[in-house]
Amino acid sequence: MIRTAILNVVGLTPRLIGEHTPKIRAFMERQNSTLIEPVVPAVTCTAQATYVTGKMPREHGIVANGWYDRDYAEHRFWKQPEQLVQGEKLWDMLRKQDREFTCAKVFWWYNMHSTADFAVTPRPLYLSDGSKVFDIHTQPMGMRERMKRDLGEFPFMHFWGPASGIQSSEWIAASAKWIEEKHWPTLSLVYLPHLDYNLQRVGLKMDLIRDDLRQIDDVVGDLISFYEKRDIQVVILSEYGITDVDRPVHLNRVFREKGWLSIKDEVGLETLDQGGSRAFAIADHQLAHVYVNDPSILDEVRAVLEQTPGVQQVLGKVEKSYARLDHARSGDLIAIADERSWFTYYYWQDDAKAPDFARCVDIHRKCGYDPVELFVDPKIKHPKLKMGMTLAKKKLGFRYLMDVIPLDATLVKGSHGRVPEDKRDWPVLIGGFKALPQSSPVRADQVCGHLLELCSGK
Repeated sequence: MIRTAILNVVGLTPRLIGEHTPKIRAFMERQNSTLIEPVVPAVTCTAQATYVTGKMPREHGIVANGWYDRDYAEHRFWKQPEQLVQGEKLWDMLRKQDREFTCAKVFWWYNMHSTADFAVTPRPLYLSDGSKVFDIHTQPMGMRERMKRDLGEFPFMHFWGPASGIQSSEWIAASAKWIEEKHWPTLSLVYLPHLDYNLQRVGLKMDLIRDDLRQIDDVVGDLISFYEKRDIQVVILSEYGITDVDRPVHLNRVFREKGWLSIKDEVGLETLDQGGSRAFAIADHQLAHVYVNDPSILDEVRAVLEQTPGVQQVLGKVEKSYARLDHARSGDLIAIADERSWFTYYYWQDDAKAPDFARCVDIHRKCGYDPVELFVDPKIKHPKLKMGMTLAKKKLGFRYLMDVIPLDATLVKGSHGRVPEDKRDWPVLIGGFKALPQSSPVRADQVCGHLLELCSGK
């Protein structure tokens, strides 16, 4: 068994590897590399589940970053138990070959109660008074306090939200080193999210993202040097490429106009009653799972989707099978956006009636992914003052609402989820692979096999 570190550099594509990423470029030049044909949807949870199982969504069940739970009649977004991923994982396969094999999962998703030996993942504490305390979850549990004592608190504010930045990837890299120095895992999987942020804020504008490229290049270059000095082979891969968008598509508002949504008034604000709706969408970047609780309108829902500007393709029962997305968690219909569009979760027609969590960073209560959480509402005159006063309330023990997120989806300039038209925007696989095809990409479900062979020394 060859000790290996797999660095998941989110959003890294051939288009972005160049003058602003000299360390990554130098590593690629002395290794074998290829493109990865993205899985659909090309989103974090689905891509990672595909890479570590060698299966497609119909088998591993991760049909998006979130989906509608028909048993509970509510959505489940960004959940963390590894048990949600159905099928044997890469580290379980490798452990069968070597009893002394150990694995560290550093911020890869589905990282709670994992069969990996060491795990660290973001996990806020939700207190009974409604407040949220930023924290991490580790396995073994006792590793949490030792890690925070040595590295300081995880900079959660820089992991997601308007303040997202390089600090979170730097801390994650430091935690990967910490685990290596203390536990010597055979396999380390390290998640580095930094490029995800400004690429969604500004798109592929090189003059606006070159600093981000240089920052992540420094982090990755340092990790490559650290691991190679310890005779650990390094792999770089990515999950998807982000491309330019300029049109948000509000599927739930379209459905509301058709009378298919059930809306509940909660203290003057509106929430979506998913179980009572005839049809609704769970949006995730450039893909949306559409659940039709009333089978009698299925054909009409499909026709409406096909006529909606920004929708390029609609998958029904037959098409889902071809796409290998025919899992029980999937929507009855699946909408895929065109190249310039992405799907919001918005269902209200009047911003004054939007739910209170709409203006907050709240990844669990929103019935879809919300990249607008990366922005501060430009209508707020003194945002830093407002946030400072809100944090002061938190420290004093008062209830607070960090309602600084805008409701303007046109702010978002980059998205992902569909297969990009230009292969320069496909994810990459770089490492000392012996049997990596050079003339054609590898499919996402083939990545696991290549990693298995590399780690096994075959």
